[in-house]
Amino acid sequence: MQHFLSVRDLSANTIENILKQAEVIGDTREQNKGYFAANLFFEPSTRTKMSFVVAERKLGMDTLDFHTETSSMTKGESLYDTVRTFEAIGADLLVIRHANDNWCSELGGNISVPIINAGAGKGEHPTQCMLDLYTIKQEFGAFQGLNVAIAGDIKHSRVARSHVSALKTMGANVYFVDVPGFRDESLDIPYITMDEACVMCDVLMLLRIQHERHGDVAYNTSSYLEKYGLTIERERKMQNHAIIMHPAPVNRNVEIDTRLVECNRSRIFKQMENGVAVRMGIMDYLLAERSVIV
Repeated sequence: MQHFLSVRDLSANTIENILKQAEVIGDTREQNKGYFAANLFFEPSTRTKMSFVVAERKLGMDTLDFHTETSSMTKGESLYDTVRTFEAIGADLLVIRHANDNWCSELGGNISVPIINAGAGKGEHPTQCMLDLYTIKQEFGAFQGLNVAIAGDIKHSRVARSHVSALKTMGANVYFVDVPGFRDESLDIPYITMDEACVMCDVLMLLRIQHERHGDVAYNTSSYLEKYGLTIERERKMQNHAIIMHPAPVNRNVEIDTRLVECNRSRIFKQMENGVAVRMGIMDYLLAERSVIV
């Protein structure tokens, strides 16, 4: 694997190997000094970016930060030339987030340094997917036959697109919760209601309403929680063992009642915690294959 751009082409065996690597990897900062990772985030990010920074430093890598507002992008430099610049000055690994859905296909074939997709528009978010799989595996031990319901802004979600592919590869049953205006008919997944999802799911994964991707279409969210979100009443219908997940940031009292964000069945902050280990595992997996780090 040259880059980590998508989960669509990963086999179940490869996914399991990366999850195992995340489980056993420790702090290796003493062994891997002198290597550089560049974090090229062209969209705002807190969890993903900081998670990568911590993971890189625990692997012993120096981090090269980047801010679009002070970069040559303000002079018209293209994404490709920016990436080639970091490759030329000696970055050993590139982590990229960009609003373009297709930047991976435009770059991947031309860059020799390993690239990790940290978010591609509405396309994919493969490292979020892997940390979510890791969280689910911690809870249930396996994926075969699990009922996973994904609820929210499916239409604009890169997280949902990655999960559909990876969860099906691992043998889980995936359902979408129907919200008018947020359906994506291009994805072959059955739709159910939020009330049905709460009763039958093992994992209820909530998604943020991504207003920044809606363009000129304004969605009224004043009654969203009551109609389509996870209320206290709906949470009480969930099975005892079922868990709540959310890639965050959370719109409290919109997709989920704020009193449920840190309830006993919520794994939202556990997902963030797991992000460091999983990203360490992915980077170690990539770089070890290329003998860049020990």
